[in-house]
Amino acid sequence: MLYKDAELEIEDKKQLYAYQKVDIDAIFDRMANTPSNYHLLYQLPTGGGKTVIFSEIVRRYLAEHDKKVVVLTHRIELCKQTSKMLKNFGVKNKVINSKIKKLQDQEEYSCFVAMVETLKNRLNDELLEIENIGLVIIDEAHYNSFRKLFGSFKNSFILGVTATPLSSNIKMPMNENYSELIVGDTISSLIDNGFLAKATTYSYDVGLTSLKVGINGDYTVKSSDDLYSNMVMQEKLLHAYTEKSLGKKTLIFNNGIHTSLYVYETFREAGYGIRHLDNTNSPEERKEILSWFKKTPDAILTSVGILTTGFDEPTVETIILNRATKSLTLYFQMIGRGSRKLENKDSFSVIDLGNNAARFGLWSDPINWQHIFKSPDFYLENLRADTEIEMHFKYQMSPELRAKFPNTEVVTFDVDEEHKIAISQNLRSKVVLDKSLDQHATMCVYNTETLNEARLLSKELHDDIECRIRRYSKCLSQCSKNYREWLVEDYKQKLTLMIGKKYREKIFNED
Repeated sequence: MLYKDAELEIEDKKQLYAYQKVDIDAIFDRMANTPSNYHLLYQLPTGGGKTVIFSEIVRRYLAEHDKKVVVLTHRIELCKQTSKMLKNFGVKNKVINSKIKKLQDQEEYSCFVAMVETLKNRLNDELLEIENIGLVIIDEAHYNSFRKLFGSFKNSFILGVTATPLSSNIKMPMNENYSELIVGDTISSLIDNGFLAKATTYSYDVGLTSLKVGINGDYTVKSSDDLYSNMVMQEKLLHAYTEKSLGKKTLIFNNGIHTSLYVYETFREAGYGIRHLDNTNSPEERKEILSWFKKTPDAILTSVGILTTGFDEPTVETIILNRATKSLTLYFQMIGRGSRKLENKDSFSVIDLGNNAARFGLWSDPINWQHIFKSPDFYLENLRADTEIEMHFKYQMSPELRAKFPNTEVVTFDVDEEHKIAISQNLRSKVVLDKSLDQHATMCVYNTETLNEARLLSKELHDDIECRIRRYSKCLSQCSKNYREWLVEDYKQKLTLMIGKKYREKIFNED
């Protein structure tokens, strides 16, 4: 089967697509019209063929200049992939990995492929001649680990390549290290022209107010584990999978190992074929798990972190974001794992359980990379906050949960309308919550046989309760996050008491 994705396989390795040729010419034009130590950044979506493009750039550069080239990556898998592609373009290259202690044969090569830390060590040991390096290409340039090597190539042209020109460290913007950005083809254009698969996104509202933001600007693993490993979220994930991805090859991204292991157990107990993978697995285990994933049509793989880059499995049909992130780069990387196109695959699904699409927009939506490159702080500061996103949630009870209330005709509750009625009648706002509590308690008591069953059923109303409290909080003139969280807990306690009261009334009336 021939992959349509240029980054994976091309019958004639010298053959380039039109948009790739345009970008390569633009890059060489900048080389010819800027200082020899100019820093240029190039953006192209995952799957657009970045490795193909910079392999052709290396080939053409070496043919035109009597200087050497260094290609930098941040992972050993990318080193191997890059070296192989360069060879396919006729570029003899040397991989500098941890096993290479000396480069006695360096004069035989005009191109070196290296990981950042390894090359840094070799340069410090003066084992690599750097005076004749004319071009340095940096793959996945948004990672800040590359900065430490810039001083070693002060006289070289630096070409950074990335799908997302937004630094992984918000305190170190990319415009401090690159003078200019060239933007390649868009995701929507690559889809329209048959190079990428089309994504259909299904978003499930998730309350994220319990999440904490760490010093790196993203949600902490601990707070994510606390939220996503609870029973409510596990059931929501399982429901989303069975509703939108049942029988499809599915890749699940989590923020913590604890969560991923819970996911593994949840799906395994439900009878689905699933494996778990994280950075504690040995290379042999990882190879075996990925081989199983590749060969199994309806395989489910739950993972943490390591499959966002350097991993290509075109047969993936569904990406599940079982996490929230504030990283635009990570958002694109995760979804990109499903965007590979095959002859019998021109679309894939994205199940979003972290309000990510509401935060960043859909994966294929237009995005102004020039603006982000020039003003990253402005972009980051104006991302939609979780509280704002959640204010627009419209809760809809799942069919499975709705079926548990057959004796209740109406399970919805319009908080905004009830608040307007209360104000018009000069009543206190809390009467809205009183009405809501009465409805919830009645629903639980008159759709179960025992008091214990009624209280257990009320636990399944967690999302509905949170949504109603959010709407209620918005109706108030001022409402802090702490007060909103207290309202939720107070509501649940009062609901438990009211269910007891309603149940006694029910028994009395029956007698």
